[in-house]
Amino acid sequence: MNILFNKFKEVSFSVLPITLLVIVLSFTLVPLEMEMFIRFIIGAILVIIGLGIFLFGAEIGISPIGNLMGETIAKTNKSYIVGIMGFVLGFFITVAEPDLQILASQVNSATGGIIPSYLILIVVSIGVGIMVSIGLLRILYEKPLNKLFTIVYSIILILGFWVSEEFLAISVDASGATTGAMTTPFILALGLGVSQLKGGTTSEEDSFGLVGIASTGPILAIMLLNIAIGQNNIQGQAEAFIPNIGILSPYISQFPILMKESLLTLLPLFILFIIFNKSKFKLTKRKKNRIYKGLLYTYIGLTLFLVGVNAGFMEVGRVMGNGIANLESNWLLPAIGFLLGMVVVLAEPAVYVLTEQVEEVTAGHIKKKIILGTLSIGIAFAVTMSMFRIMIPSLKLWHFLLPGFAIAIFLSYRVPPIFVGIAYDSGGVASGPMTATFILAFAQGAANAMPTANVLIDGFGVIAMVAMTPLVAIQILGLLFKIKAKRGGININESNR
Repeated sequence: MNILFNKFKEVSFSVLPITLLVIVLSFTLVPLEMEMFIRFIIGAILVIIGLGIFLFGAEIGISPIGNLMGETIAKTNKSYIVGIMGFVLGFFITVAEPDLQILASQVNSATGGIIPSYLILIVVSIGVGIMVSIGLLRILYEKPLNKLFTIVYSIILILGFWVSEEFLAISVDASGATTGAMTTPFILALGLGVSQLKGGTTSEEDSFGLVGIASTGPILAIMLLNIAIGQNNIQGQAEAFIPNIGILSPYISQFPILMKESLLTLLPLFILFIIFNKSKFKLTKRKKNRIYKGLLYTYIGLTLFLVGVNAGFMEVGRVMGNGIANLESNWLLPAIGFLLGMVVVLAEPAVYVLTEQVEEVTAGHIKKKIILGTLSIGIAFAVTMSMFRIMIPSLKLWHFLLPGFAIAIFLSYRVPPIFVGIAYDSGGVASGPMTATFILAFAQGAANAMPTANVLIDGFGVIAMVAMTPLVAIQILGLLFKIKAKRGGININESNR
């Protein structure tokens, strides 16, 4: 239970900054109705409890399953089995991802039902499945990560010329939302399992990058969907805010729905574990029960976390964004966005899973706090730039994404290979449930208040920015590590294969 207590302590310090920021804003710039304020406080408490339980469950349940499956797949030593199983695991773990379900429903709402939720779910899950398959094969064949990303993002750049602005925002947002609370721990563990079994001198750097590869699948899939159906010029509208709904009403209505969604989220993984355990793992009763216990903790934690975020955070995010954008001095919007970006990443569950693995795999050489600090600064700039994009109609999403991804690709040939994998994984994990709800709702509220903004084009895209900036920020950190290592005569995987 000491582990669980430590998780609660860690999570409390992470969620507290964003909670305090919202409280300060509510007493100064954007006064909240008392009912909404109380719902937010209840939501913050549920987020802390849920996130702590979730992380504990992921550590003893999800991560061991991912490691075992990765090792089992690699042991077959047959490319077609690795490819098929990579696709199956990638598809099923994504189709139930809570972040993606949140985004799909928001897209469906903003487009007035023109783009159904189920279509987003299926198309994105297929894209992730294909890229997870490619990512696992890359580890087995020891192909350079930076060259694979160069090829994939070059294809994305070419497809971008045929994709509408609306679908460009949705495609990159889907990429960020896909690698959330559920998929990230599993995919990280899957990649770690395959790389460790494969062994060799590159196993440490190959432990990272699979999440980054998986996150390119949704971009390609949604872009191809847009080209196939040819839908564009969609005018979006933010979801209407309904006042005076009661303090506990959203929690009472959301709780059974999210209990069911969380169950459906974990069910594919649970079934796959049972099948693999009977045919391959054959774990002892003690180890098997520990994993079952971890899955149960994960289920309870995920449900409480999502209830807190959906019922307590999302509406406050939308109201805050709308209120600040309506102020006489709406140039406060980028400044508030910067502060929100700095603190929101600290409450993302998948960020902690990644940073802990980084510190563990590198034997403490790359500290967890350094990665967290770098991500915090990067995402602060991401949200700030998104607010400028909402305020200034001439600024387009691709004005930021194109140079950002280009710089990231350039840096991937200049930094130690392990930082390439960490950077691209960070882009996925940073854009989790808190970003997909609070920050996205904040952006949509701000866009709805601007007469020159299209909610679908300008309200979406913030997740894309949050997913892009860590690619640059972490690789700049890698450059600093490289310079420091050279001065100290230390070799930290400097050779970019």
